[in-house]
Amino acid sequence: MILRKAYPGDLEALCTLYQAVCGDLEANGSRQWKWGAYPSRELLEKDIAAGKLYCLYGDGGMAVAVTVDTVMDPQYAQVNWLYGVRPGIFHRLCVRPDLRGQGLGREAVGDVEEILCAMGCDSIRADAGHDNGHAADFYRALRMREAGRVRFAEREEPYIAFEKRLDEDCPLLPQRMHPAFRGGPLTPWGGEKLRTVFGKEIPGVPTGESLEVSCIPGLESTDDTGEKLPDMISRYGRALVGQYDLRPFPLLLKLIDARDTLSVQVHPNDAYAAEHEHKLGKTEAWLILDAPEGAELVYGIQPGTTREALRAACEQGAAVEPLLRRVPVKAGDVCYIPAGCVHAIGAGILLYEIQQSSDVTYRFYDWDRTDAEGNRRQLHLEQALAVTDLNLQREPIPAPDTPQSRVLDETYFSLDLICSGGRAFLPRVTDFGLLTALDEGLELCWEGASLPLRKGETFLLPCTCPRLTLKGSGRAALSMPK
Repeated sequence: MILRKAYPGDLEALCTLYQAVCGDLEANGSRQWKWGAYPSRELLEKDIAAGKLYCLYGDGGMAVAVTVDTVMDPQYAQVNWLYGVRPGIFHRLCVRPDLRGQGLGREAVGDVEEILCAMGCDSIRADAGHDNGHAADFYRALRMREAGRVRFAEREEPYIAFEKRLDEDCPLLPQRMHPAFRGGPLTPWGGEKLRTVFGKEIPGVPTGESLEVSCIPGLESTDDTGEKLPDMISRYGRALVGQYDLRPFPLLLKLIDARDTLSVQVHPNDAYAAEHEHKLGKTEAWLILDAPEGAELVYGIQPGTTREALRAACEQGAAVEPLLRRVPVKAGDVCYIPAGCVHAIGAGILLYEIQQSSDVTYRFYDWDRTDAEGNRRQLHLEQALAVTDLNLQREPIPAPDTPQSRVLDETYFSLDLICSGGRAFLPRVTDFGLLTALDEGLELCWEGASLPLRKGETFLLPCTCPRLTLKGSGRAALSMPK
């Protein structure tokens, strides 16, 4: 170890070092530090007294200094960190300008890691000014992860936050996911509720789908840093998604705004989809978030209908409508839709959808609608008839009247509904979990930290995340793979 704790007798040499580094930063166009404001003689005295300042003498005087701590600045709570429940932090790392390039900074950070490991820390955090490219590049070279941005009141521009795990057993923390969207001609039935209800930055109107957690090629969701979900899985593997580190990601979570009725459609099972589409099949479930008076869904085919009668009616267009089984729904209802179940979302419904990670859909009928050029949407009658199960006539599951309920526990996923009245413990995560806030006023908490949840926001809960609780009053949905 090259560092030692600084003593009061080191103060003058430390002040000289920091003054030199502040001048060098300013000469290179960085305003991160200004001697006397930050850092200052008073701050160094305080760090020495607290036993947090470490230093190294070299040729010509003080060579390296750094402050090591386990208390985070309150501003660090702005960042959606990925690593650790017992983080350590280092501040104000500096190397005398004439000694740069000799590896002293890298050795110093290695010492900081040893110090923090001895203090029981499982991860390390730091930050760099937006205009201090040298520091940012140095942290990246140390394989520190860029975690996001942190704002300090006295600074105009945000700082770049960095982190690194100190051991392989370091838990991963819940990660806020940012959606991809389907809109325009792909969802002509969509509206603008994803923006007006959830505050999402939709690309335009109509937008029908917000793919909250998605590995669909071209429609991948991302974390706060912009990293796509498939890349996150490649980087963090089993610690993030359990057994799905080397298997296809199994789930797709959407929020859907149906201003108009969707097409009548059906999805294949795994066997048919693998043979004909080389993809997963699609079983899904809906949680109705909002529905107008009298709202209804198409939920199966009328009992007694034969495949031949269904084909003949579909070939005539509107003649199929009397064969569609309609059911009324209201906010809070849950509808399980296994592969082979004919279905359509009704006009005015806003819903949460959890499904297998597949985009295979076969349309029976689109209500004879045409676009501005008079074109009708493509139908897939032969495939739809081949995969339809005429005997699937299910009923919506009413909203449970309990603080926490597992409303679905099916082949591909489970769905828990949580209604927190102050504090609620979440079920333990197996491979991974997908937590969506359905109301404002919730906070996701774990050992030593928490994050506020915005309505309509979804977090990926890693396989190795700590035990989680919800604080506040409101509803949330948690889906997990089986």
